[in-house]
Amino acid sequence: MAEASAPLSPAATPPPRPRDPLGWCLALAGLFALMTGWRLGIPSIEYFDEVHYVPAAREILAAFTDGDGAYRNREHPLLAKELIALGMWALGDNPLGWRIAAWLCGVLALFASIRALWHTSGDRFATLTFGVLAATGFHLFIHARIAMLDMVMVAALAVAAWNFAAACAQPEQGRWRLALTGIAIGAALGAKWNAIPLAIAPGIIFFIARAFAGRRRLIFSRRGAPVPGVTLAEAFVWLGIVPLLVYAATFVPGYWLSGPFHPSPLAEKGLIGLHREIFDLQSQLMTPHRYMSTWDQWVLNTRGIWYLYEPVDGAQRGVLLVGNPLTMWLGLPALAWCAVRGVWVRDRARIAAALGYAVSLGFWIVAPKPVQFYYHYFVPSFFLLAALALTASDLRRLPYGTWLALAVPAASLGVFAWFFPIIAALPLKGSQSFITWMWIAGWM
Repeated sequence: MAEASAPLSPAATPPPRPRDPLGWCLALAGLFALMTGWRLGIPSIEYFDEVHYVPAAREILAAFTDGDGAYRNREHPLLAKELIALGMWALGDNPLGWRIAAWLCGVLALFASIRALWHTSGDRFATLTFGVLAATGFHLFIHARIAMLDMVMVAALAVAAWNFAAACAQPEQGRWRLALTGIAIGAALGAKWNAIPLAIAPGIIFFIARAFAGRRRLIFSRRGAPVPGVTLAEAFVWLGIVPLLVYAATFVPGYWLSGPFHPSPLAEKGLIGLHREIFDLQSQLMTPHRYMSTWDQWVLNTRGIWYLYEPVDGAQRGVLLVGNPLTMWLGLPALAWCAVRGVWVRDRARIAAALGYAVSLGFWIVAPKPVQFYYHYFVPSFFLLAALALTASDLRRLPYGTWLALAVPAASLGVFAWFFPIIAALPLKGSQSFITWMWIAGWM
């Protein structure tokens, strides 16, 4: 009995899990909300792709208020435009109404992606560093302040990643977490088809993990990774069927987008027929655009997009989409480090960062869409910044490593502050002010 009640030896005691930085995650999201919400209504004109999506949202709103709205911008699904329309219904047809949905989704994307990295890595330092890097990485800040589809898609993907990672880390929450994952995947697809490569990832990961668990009853066994207690058959429902049902539901308002001179394509062609049209519109040869770019230019951060550069609201203003040059370039060796170290020590967080980057970027290397733009790097940049945050955490093992690790988010914040006038549409001195930030000719 004495032997049975003896305390475990230190070697037999599992190492304590770091304390959940939930409060810090909320604080980062709150600060980001204040930062992006400041002067959200400036510029007061529709700019860049808002000229496509805001009119499409107006038609959705008209369909439900006046009973007559045309189905515009058919090359993309409806959900993001429906959310823009909802914001316009709540706040009016004005800049705040146009952009409130993107702002909310930007804040949600930051919080959800931070939580996803925490549940995947259990590393407080990497989690909070990633929050700073994502908030100051330019992509998220700019898209949280413009009525485009991408912010809705990215927020939904981040929510899916958060809940899937939490399901794996906390199997007692597995069922409802997987259900939320499926709902978020469907919403991401309903915003933009660019979500496809990552939308299928949770289902593939679940299948592979369960197959390697070596269960004889592969389909109906509740034991084994990645979520004990959930069978492969049930996971197929949450990660396969639910996303498709949610995605299909996002098109329901499209049946009301009709009038005497513009019948609804959904009513005419049905959901499958409309999708043939969407695919044709997505893959057709488009007229070359001055800001078109290729994936290798995205990786090297050598080609930007001027979302805005003109006199508006009483001053010369600009919004330049480039990546934060410090973190976009430092992130490349960090990705290589995470790939090597992740495989070597079987670290799932580092493998996920490297693999997520490869999958999300690889989609654009093989995609049939002939004209592509730097904003397609939005999703890959999240994985790159996660890899940089994890690498910064690894730096702490070196002599003076803590200072080196802290220098990464601090320097990212400094570069963000330097570029802030040209990414936040602040008043500039004159028409040639942009030269101050032109580190590379491809940004002009």
